[in-house]
Amino acid sequence: MIISFDKALGIHTQALLLRERRSAVLAANLANADTPGFKARDLDFQSILKQTGSPNLTMEKTHEQHIAAGRLQLGARLQYRQPNQAALDGNTVETHIEQAKYAENALQYRASLRFINGTISGLMTALKGE
Repeated sequence: MIISFDKALGIHTQALLLRERRSAVLAANLANADTPGFKARDLDFQSILKQTGSPNLTMEKTHEQHIAAGRLQLGARLQYRQPNQAALDGNTVETHIEQAKYAENALQYRASLRFINGTISGLMTALKGE
């Protein structure tokens, strides 16, 4: 029997790569918070879903105790962020927002990593016949 790791690991391998890329973008935003004229950027996760033909991809609730989830967000189009209040020097980085986005992204990265680790552990258990 052939194991397809793409099918076994699902979307989480792509999610790790995208979350890593987003971390770099958000870190660059934070590093340039005092640079005059710097424009904050972020990744648009809806663009990839639209390209793949699944803009309204939703998760299904299969048990009454599951938490209802919204749309699955993956994508990779780099965009400029619209600031709530731009600085007088033209810089659009809002440090508190960037820090919150960075923390959120780190949490999502860890979640995808845990899903992958769990899947690999399950596959190892199945291969060992335990």
